[in-house]
Amino acid sequence: MARKTESYVDTSALIAFLDRSDSYHPLFRRLFSEPPPLVTSSLVIAEGHGWFLRRYDQRRAIQLLNFIHELPDLEILAFDNHELIKAGLVIKKFSDQQLTLADAHGLVIMTAHRIKTCWSTDRHLGLTGVSLVN
Repeated sequence: MARKTESYVDTSALIAFLDRSDSYHPLFRRLFSEPPPLVTSSLVIAEGHGWFLRRYDQRRAIQLLNFIHELPDLEILAFDNHELIKAGLVIKKFSDQQLTLADAHGLVIMTAHRIKTCWSTDRHLGLTGVSLVN
């Protein structure tokens, strides 16, 4: 059987899956039930952890970390000085949009790995649900 194509996972997809009150929860519950190989940024994990910590509490933030460790085929890419330079260039290129550093790093990763599918609900990136990014 052919291996499924990699998908990039944004913070909003993790939040939608773990927060049952999120309107996208049913979609991401289905997607995470049989995920393809997934790729994300360490910044996404940090951003998601902070979101659950501020919105809920430490228990919910730890629940996110536990979920990340349970995902069978998730590659988490590091963020270092070289990645900061690349992400900074993306932020400057799209300065008319409110890209976070995590968003920009995600675009860098998707470009470098030729990933065309992004799991996100970020409307400012023109993405809704599961979208193709060219």
